Amino acid sequence: MADEQRRSSMAVVTREVNGPLTVEQIQLTAPGPGEVRVRIEAASLCHSDLSLSTGVMAQTRPAVLGHEAAGVIVELGPGVTDLAIGDPVLLLWNPPCRDCWFCDHGEAHLCEHAADRGQRPYAHDEAGTPIYPGLSTAAFAEQTVVAANACYRLPEDIPLAEAALLGCAVTTGVGAVRTTAGVAPGESVVVIGLGGVGLSAVQGARIAGASTIIGLDRVEEKLELAKRLGATAALPAGPEARKQIRDLTQGRGADHVFDCVGLAATIKDGWKMARRGGALTIVGIGGKTEVVDFTSLELFYFARRILPCVNGSLDARRDLPVYFDQVRSGELDLKSLVSREIDLSGVAEGFRDLAEGTVARVLVRPNS
Repeated sequence: MADEQRRSSMAVVTREVNGPLTVEQIQLTAPGPGEVRVRIEAASLCHSDLSLSTGVMAQTRPAVLGHEAAGVIVELGPGVTDLAIGDPVLLLWNPPCRDCWFCDHGEAHLCEHAADRGQRPYAHDEAGTPIYPGLSTAAFAEQTVVAANACYRLPEDIPLAEAALLGCAVTTGVGAVRTTAGVAPGESVVVIGLGGVGLSAVQGARIAGASTIIGLDRVEEKLELAKRLGATAALPAGPEARKQIRDLTQGRGADHVFDCVGLAATIKDGWKMARRGGALTIVGIGGKTEVVDFTSLELFYFARRILPCVNGSLDARRDLPVYFDQVRSGELDLKSLVSREIDLSGVAEGFRDLAEGTVARVLVRPNS
């Protein structure tokens, strides 16, 4: 009985596409071999969670969403020896197995087993109905059960609340610039969409030494924040933006464009904003109906590269220590990305604000 009480958790449950999000008490299963139970200290709202909620991305239901999170380990499953109770950890929604072909060939972010844990239930509700973990993580809850390899031990000097943003937004945005596209000092960069990922891409471009960094968004407050985080110019998204970008890049267009929205329209706009021979990196996740077309002639003539980006091409073992150093030095500003903090009851409203584009990151504090 004591173990059952410890594994009881309040969580935000989604039961149908576009249906209500309800805060319910669920019962976590005991951690199995190679699994751990984590007390969630902070989790932030991401557009991927919104896409799972609205059906743009597939999700087995009922489920608990939330994948950008940090917490503390409170229980170990059999065979877990490299983590300890009390360890502060960053949750990895895309954990590499280190054994598949992709992991063996330096593409840990494409691991073929990363999503395995999300395919089976991790909890049940009061009626005994199985509940699935969104993106294998299920962080919009007081507690969760995840694979041990989905936990990266955090240094003691990295605050847990800020560290949560390293679970997706920051590593995706900065990683898109640094790892996927490889922006070099002196190059010009355009970032379309200044949510948490886009603002992180702006910071990544600044850290990379880009000489011109242009942010685009339709929300004035986010344009101002982009300039504080390193943008040399911040422009309202709209039909005039492409001409303004050419004026700011000697008439050529940008060396690199990062589309952090993922719609067909923004992808095609980003293609046109890049210079001949430049690169368009697609960071935002669109739906199946977002179809982009290019003529064979324009592909040949403009010779632009199109680089899809998954999780900023993250390899946690290789990359996270660098991010920690950048947080310590102040190069990476995590705190400015947080628009506000909420508890579990505020997740539905947070999703509405995310859909309207009025916030960067909303931080959920399930146990506060």
